[in-house]
Amino acid sequence: MTQAILKPVTFDEFIDWYPENSENRYELQNGAIVEMPKATGEHSEVAGFLVAEVNFEIRRLGLH
Repeated sequence: MTQAILKPVTFDEFIDWYPENSENRYELQNGAIVEMPKATGEHSEVAGFLVAEVNFEIRRLGLH
């Protein structure tokens, strides 16, 4: 039996690989690309709140 030893992915390689318009989200964990589940429940509410607040600050500061 043979076993493949994968070379860890660097941050720059991860950024180059990351798909732009994917519905999936990924993280780089200890050199491995891991697909993350979609946020649900309170996680989704917190994410929506943060997006709205950052958007508000961008507009307030005239950075749009």
